[in-house]
Amino acid sequence: MTAPTITARPAEPRARFRDLLAAEWTKLWSLRSTYWTLLLSGLAIIGLNVNAAVADHHNWPRYDADIRAIFVPIWAMRDAFTQIAGLMLMLAAGSVGAITITGEYGTGLIRTTFAAVPARRSLVTAKLIDVTVVMLGYGTVVAGASFWASQAILSGRGVGMSIGYPGAFQAVAASAVLAPVCALVGMGIGAIIRHSAATMVVTTAVLLLLPMCFTDHYRWTADIKHALPAMAWGRLIDLGYGRFGFTVRRPTTTTEAWIVLALWALGAAAVAITVVHRRDV
Repeated sequence: MTAPTITARPAEPRARFRDLLAAEWTKLWSLRSTYWTLLLSGLAIIGLNVNAAVADHHNWPRYDADIRAIFVPIWAMRDAFTQIAGLMLMLAAGSVGAITITGEYGTGLIRTTFAAVPARRSLVTAKLIDVTVVMLGYGTVVAGASFWASQAILSGRGVGMSIGYPGAFQAVAASAVLAPVCALVGMGIGAIIRHSAATMVVTTAVLLLLPMCFTDHYRWTADIKHALPAMAWGRLIDLGYGRFGFTVRRPTTTTEAWIVLALWALGAAAVAITVVHRRDV
């Protein structure tokens, strides 16, 4: 009798990183919540900023000389990036980032994903890159449209700003970057909690509510407050910071604000990669 011949199965090629990027890109856009959240929140944010500009355009004849003297750049920039619109942008971006992690844990898809791609660090890195690219594009469109539309309206009163005005480009760039930063924060928190509802609550608390818990009356509370993403963004869009007779109790610089945004993004990405790699599904 002859022994049966066993034919070795050819080894399947390992997934290349660009394949992981393509797979995670498809997975991200397969969620209806992704494009509906981006579309509706983007329109709402632009609408809020345009409404502020329309209100100031309408009320301009009733403004006194003091307000008109500082309208550019303070009020003009506030119309382009109102506080409520900024909060909505942070909430929308954080939600999209969180759902990219918690959605897979909630449906159990994460088990299939890790079975197909055991290299968890590479997989999560691909997910982080895709989310960052999408949210940076989203932030750029929303920030650019808000600035252009609001200033076009204010130009009817001769108080519109151009992108070349000192600090204007910085404000637009900071608003664009804020979206991916908040999305990465949502992903980091989602990787830790793994539950959609709880992640949304914690993400909202960190991004929106935590800044309200600290004041600038003491050095340590001011340092914590300045180290939060919302405050860093507020510093970068405030073109009247420390000018026109306004005093700042605990001042911070634009360089420090950019560093804060960068550290939050890098820290959140590191947390997501580390937690997903070390914890069991």
